Amino acid sequence: MANSVAAVDSMASLSSDLFYDILRRLDGPTLASAACACAAFCSISREERLWENVCSSMWPSTNREDVKSLISSIGGFRKFYADCFPLIVNKEVNEYHWNKSLEYPEEWTEAEYYGDLDEFESISPSDFVSIVDIRYKDKEICSKVLWGIPNANGFNGWFYNCPFRIDLLNYASRDDDSEGEVTLSVPDGLPPIFSMEKERKDGKLWKELRDGLRLSWIVVNKKIKQAANLASWSPLGGQRHWPTDKDFVIRFGSVLPAKDILPCQVVECILIMKFRVVHTEEEGVQTTLKLTELSMQLEDMESAHVNGRNSLHILKEALSCRRSKNYSEVLESCHLYSKVQSELKEEKMRNESRLDRLCILSGIAAFITFWYYIL
Repeated sequence: MANSVAAVDSMASLSSDLFYDILRRLDGPTLASAACACAAFCSISREERLWENVCSSMWPSTNREDVKSLISSIGGFRKFYADCFPLIVNKEVNEYHWNKSLEYPEEWTEAEYYGDLDEFESISPSDFVSIVDIRYKDKEICSKVLWGIPNANGFNGWFYNCPFRIDLLNYASRDDDSEGEVTLSVPDGLPPIFSMEKERKDGKLWKELRDGLRLSWIVVNKKIKQAANLASWSPLGGQRHWPTDKDFVIRFGSVLPAKDILPCQVVECILIMKFRVVHTEEEGVQTTLKLTELSMQLEDMESAHVNGRNSLHILKEALSCRRSKNYSEVLESCHLYSKVQSELKEEKMRNESRLDRLCILSGIAAFITFWYYIL
């Protein structure tokens, strides 16, 4: 019996096809870990086909032929995964300080505010591609690809001087087969809601929606061949939208560096997703939600919208900033930003209050002095 069984003395005696079959069943983090286990796994894990499978599982929009061509042109699926799976983390938020060398926008000259012309011309809106995927409880519900940045035509166009915003549901992407309404219903995992009055009290639908949604918003720059995921994957917060309470607003995002671009040094990339209740069980139809908004915008520390021109610079810088696979670290940087922003607002309100009191006291003193000399 012992002679009939071939002993396996080493990993090298196993077929490389068997190794490949094992590795192709792994998710991204496990595949990356397996590549460090031995030389055979390391060699096979370089196969682009393995990482293409991982990316298509993680981001269904990468199954599109035009997106596959894009990913191949910027370095391949392995590099794409390494760039986009870790999320942006900005630990410099706690070192936030207003850059004194940059004045407030109203005090800048046009050249200072808009930056060097040659540098700006090197950043073209058409170089950016947005690859967006939404999941609910691990089920794909929406995949969209947007080539370029809409309404960014011409150097003197309104886009460059007006607040930057991309409303993804308003723009048809090239050869997009997934156009149409995006809905969620009970078969997708939503709890049945018999009345909005009951939902306002227990908030079951809102909790399920908040806990189950996942968003990936990847931005690719074709020219510099870099990519990054600007979303926080899980929601950072949200609320019911007053006054009907039928709209649920969910916020995702990340903290992006803006050093030498804006005085505040860091900005927040805000990704908003809004669902509206269109049917409840009391209407004789299954509970149904409709996706009504999916947008991106950038705001500085004072909650002021960043214009299109500066946003292009910030997006370019974001593609090379620090990232982390530690999700708690990512959340910590986002919460730290909110804390610093709140402290800045409180300080500004205190300064304005002091100024108001000073103006009132000055007015009273002037009034008393005036009547003193008259009487």
